[in-house]
Amino acid sequence: MIKQTLYFGNPAYLSTKNGQIVIKTDDTVTTRPIEDIGIVILDDTQITITQSTITKLLENNVAFIHCNEKHMPVGMLLNLDGNTLQRQRFQKQIEASEPLKKQLWLQTVQAKIKNQASLLSHLGKDIKRMNYLQKSVKSGDPNNREAQAASYYWKHIFEDHIPDFSRSQDGPPPNNILNYGYAILRAAMARALVGTGLLPTLGIFHRNQYNAYCLADDIMEPYRPCVDYAVIEYIAQHGIPPETLCPKFSKHFLTVLQTDVYLGKERSPLLVALTRTSASLLACFQGKKRKILYPELNNAFKKN
Repeated sequence: MIKQTLYFGNPAYLSTKNGQIVIKTDDTVTTRPIEDIGIVILDDTQITITQSTITKLLENNVAFIHCNEKHMPVGMLLNLDGNTLQRQRFQKQIEASEPLKKQLWLQTVQAKIKNQASLLSHLGKDIKRMNYLQKSVKSGDPNNREAQAASYYWKHIFEDHIPDFSRSQDGPPPNNILNYGYAILRAAMARALVGTGLLPTLGIFHRNQYNAYCLADDIMEPYRPCVDYAVIEYIAQHGIPPETLCPKFSKHFLTVLQTDVYLGKERSPLLVALTRTSASLLACFQGKKRKILYPELNNAFKKN
C-alpha cells in the first residue's frame, strides 16, 4: 500500500481514536487510518497535536516535518526504532569498508548525473557533456564529476525561464522552492532508511559532523531531478514564486512523493521506490548485493 502524506496548512486539532488520526477544524471532523500514513507536514502555528498522537504515529514509522512562519521545513521527527533488526543492521553499516563506500558513491553519482541528463534531454538541451561526465566517474569520485555535472546542469535547466539562474541555498527564487522540495524528499528518504533499519546519520560520502542525515543526503541524490522537474512545471504554470511561500504552493509539491519512477522495468511511486533503494543499500552493506537500486527517470519525464 502507498503511504499517504498529510499536509496541514490551517489551524487544526489532531488526536487519535481506535487506530485513527482524528482531524478537527472549525468546520469538520475527519479521520484517517494511522497505518496508511507515511509523512505528516505541520505548516501552521495554530496546530495542536496530542502527545499520544505523536507517539502512535512515530510507532508506525511516520515522519513529521515542521515548517516555520515562512512555510519552509525547519525540523523533522523520526522513529528511533524503525526495524526489529536495527542493531544488527547498524553494525553492518558501521563496518562497511572504505572501498565499498567509494563504490557505492560512484554508483550514486553516476545515477544522479544520468537522471540530470535525462531531464535536460527532456527539455531539449544538449547532454553530450553530461554523458561524458557520467561515464568517467571513478570510485569515490576523486575528480569531482558530480560538481562538474552540477555546474553544467544548473546553467541550462532554467535557461528558458531564468537565463542567469544560479543555484544557491540562500539565493533568490526559485532557489527557495528547490530548498522546499529537497527538504520534503530528504525527510521521505530518512524515513525509508529508518524503516529499513539503517542509521540516517552515518553517510557513505557526506560526513558533516553537524548533519544528522548524512546518509539520507547521499542516497536521495539520484532522486533530486524529480523535485527539479516539479519546479520547472510550477514556473511554467505560475511564473517565478515570491520570496515567502504560501500553503497553496506547498501542496503543489507534495505530488512529488507520488511521482511514478522506474527501477529497472518496474514502475513504483516515489515513496515506494525510496524504500526499495534503502533495502538494496542494506543488501550491499550485508554483502548480498553489489549495486544500489536507483531509479531511471527518463520514462518518468517522458510520460509527462
